[in-house]
Amino acid sequence: MRLTKKLMFAIEAVLDVAFYGTGEPVPSKEIANRQGIPRRYLEQVLQQLVHDGILSGQRGPRGGYRLGRDRSQISVADIVRSVYKLEDARDPLTDPAGSELGHAVLRPIWQELEDQAFLRLERTSIADLCEAAKTSGIEPTGQRAFEFVMQ
Repeated sequence: MRLTKKLMFAIEAVLDVAFYGTGEPVPSKEIANRQGIPRRYLEQVLQQLVHDGILSGQRGPRGGYRLGRDRSQISVADIVRSVYKLEDARDPLTDPAGSELGHAVLRPIWQELEDQAFLRLERTSIADLCEAAKTSGIEPTGQRAFEFVMQ
């Protein structure tokens, strides 16, 4: 599992929509400005998230993005899987090249760490991240207000 800029942008974008959205579509320009994400990267990521049902998009002058399902039903792992579809990088754990020591000793350790990390991401929902933001004292600014709903 690699933590890339694209992956961070995607998680931050979904969290932004969940945290600042009030049911109205959140324009990508607002997400980019708040999160400091270059729009050229953001649009590609947002489209993939829409394709995978994590977000829904609305076109037009009052368009933007909403969550594709309830924030408690979107895990960070869902976002990771979606972004990995955009990245063509080959997973070194599945590469047949390498030494006997690498295959027999190092790769199993790395695979175990990756599996544990992925389980943690699977158990962490966007609702959890919104609550963490609220608990840490982050307040939404601008015209969009945070509406945290536990379900």
